[in-house]
Amino acid sequence: MKFDLSVLTDNLGAIADGFMVTLGTWLGGVALGLALGLLVAVLQLFGPRWLRAILRVYIEIIRSTPFLIQLFLLYYGGPALGITLDAIPAGLIGLGVYGSVYFAEIFRTGFNSIPPGQLEAAECLGLSRLQVIRRIQLPQMLVLILPALVNMVTILCKETPVLSIITVPELTLVLSGIGSQTFAFAEVLLALCLGYLALVEATSRVGQALERRAQRYLGTSPVKKTLQEDIA
Repeated sequence: MKFDLSVLTDNLGAIADGFMVTLGTWLGGVALGLALGLLVAVLQLFGPRWLRAILRVYIEIIRSTPFLIQLFLLYYGGPALGITLDAIPAGLIGLGVYGSVYFAEIFRTGFNSIPPGQLEAAECLGLSRLQVIRRIQLPQMLVLILPALVNMVTILCKETPVLSIITVPELTLVLSGIGSQTFAFAEVLLALCLGYLALVEATSRVGQALERRAQRYLGTSPVKKTLQEDIA
């Protein structure tokens, strides 16, 4: 057997389609996970006690079970509960729910990192809870938790191959099919590695650019002065 890249060039259209499905499900899952995670974090911190207990159970269940089992339950077990989803929506929802609990913990840590003095000052000024979250806590904590968020986004990117188990036509499933038909497994595995390397590297570069901007924000905004005053 010899190394033959024509296997990839002959199937370039199918590979590109698989790459786009991977990209779409990943970004969609990240967006859903961020939205759910922020909601869960806010309700955990400011919701009633019974709701916080329910959310804690939700977080522990998702964190304690493998992502593959969650996908199986959603895609194959869902019809028993009247929930019938196609492969791509099921993969997107599964990825978003899986990521939401980790994003929620990151957001919760970020909210708790805001100095109490700022919150007390906001209460003295008569700001509502929603105004405190939107104008004081959310902008500052996003700067502080940015590295953790980028890391979690990268982890979700590397979880997308699992979606092939429920027949999502993403990059792993497409290349596996090409390898099975042509027996050119070295070529398809190389293409798979390069595809995910490109996604992870692009995420890393975007994260680094955002972190540099965040550092400039901390260095020039009133946030840094306020933090220094609270520490002093």
